[in-house]
Amino acid sequence: MSLLLIDELASNDILIRWRDYPRCFPRTIVHRRLLRTPLHRLSILWPPPPLFLYCPTRNQAVSLFPSATFHFAGIQFPPGIQVFAPFPPLNQTANHYFPYQGGESFFRDVLTSMETVYLNRNPTAKSILELVHSVDNEQICYDHLAFRTFGINGYGINSMASFFLDYGYTQKEELRFPAKKLRALWFSPPSSSSQDGGSGVNGPLPRVFISELLVDQMSPKTQEIIRKYTEKSGSGNKYAALASAMGSLTWEKPLYSEFQQLAGESEYAAWTLVNGYALNHVTISAHRLKSNLRSIKSLNQFIEKSGFKLNSEGGVLKVSPDGLLLQSSTVADSIPFCFSDGINETVPCSYIEFAERLVLPQYKNLPEREVKESHRRDGFEVGNADKIFESTSKEQLTRRA
Repeated sequence: MSLLLIDELASNDILIRWRDYPRCFPRTIVHRRLLRTPLHRLSILWPPPPLFLYCPTRNQAVSLFPSATFHFAGIQFPPGIQVFAPFPPLNQTANHYFPYQGGESFFRDVLTSMETVYLNRNPTAKSILELVHSVDNEQICYDHLAFRTFGINGYGINSMASFFLDYGYTQKEELRFPAKKLRALWFSPPSSSSQDGGSGVNGPLPRVFISELLVDQMSPKTQEIIRKYTEKSGSGNKYAALASAMGSLTWEKPLYSEFQQLAGESEYAAWTLVNGYALNHVTISAHRLKSNLRSIKSLNQFIEKSGFKLNSEGGVLKVSPDGLLLQSSTVADSIPFCFSDGINETVPCSYIEFAERLVLPQYKNLPEREVKESHRRDGFEVGNADKIFESTSKEQLTRRA
């Protein structure tokens, strides 16, 4: 077997070499450990030109290319060829890791665009953020961002996750929701950020929660509708983050009757059909607030007294079995939507969530000023998330406050 290894030099050039496996493999592993970065699959044109392999400890048969040559490569290799790249390089100091040199500004710009679309479409979220900021005149940190997807034809979790993985996020646990025919993965952010003192998407980078509808478990009619739009979308799944940032669907607007068909079987499916890759919700990290609102119970009372309706499914406060993850959310806003057949109807849009992560038992004796996010309960809980999904349901939207 042959192994192609690619590395990016400090000069922003690409160094490529070719050697037979397994002779170069031990050096490869050592090199990977030194970099402290996962190996990312990469493709280049095949057959390759006569410049091959990167070997970290030797200097023969070396070729240099501008790094941009490979940033967007995506060509398949023939069977038997494995391609690995410790790529991109780390930009690492004692307290900061972000995987792209100079890339964090762009990454945050994309998140800002996603957030702007979200706030423009969801007045409840915008008003609550302003209200909380008026009381707690400090930074507002996001616990996580959430997206919904169709698990078919490459339009599932990976279509959005690839953007975050490229910028240093790490895939964590899977969650399953059999009754809703959903699965989800969550992703942890790079270990730290140069803008930890900012607010929202300009503050500490949030976790990311991405779910997908298990389309093959739906009725034939619903599957047919979803396939119709994803298949006509071309390669829209490759531009999930762009679609979210622009507030655009990657497929054509559906017929109202198709929306109704999906809504009758899966409100999640209907939501995704008309909202696409839009931010489903952002989550305020209650315990990072500085005022009395840092308790989620106080925050919930404050939100309700201000006239906003909270999701009551399973009770307003959702608590994990270990008692360490507390969550609540508003009911989604509704927005007008013009279907392709000219029918105008309101459809559910997005909502805002609140989360409090309590200190893990092993750190309970730490002075409060020394408690960091890593000392608190991490991850997500199926029971909580299952009820939070109902924030966009017809039952919650039509419930009287």
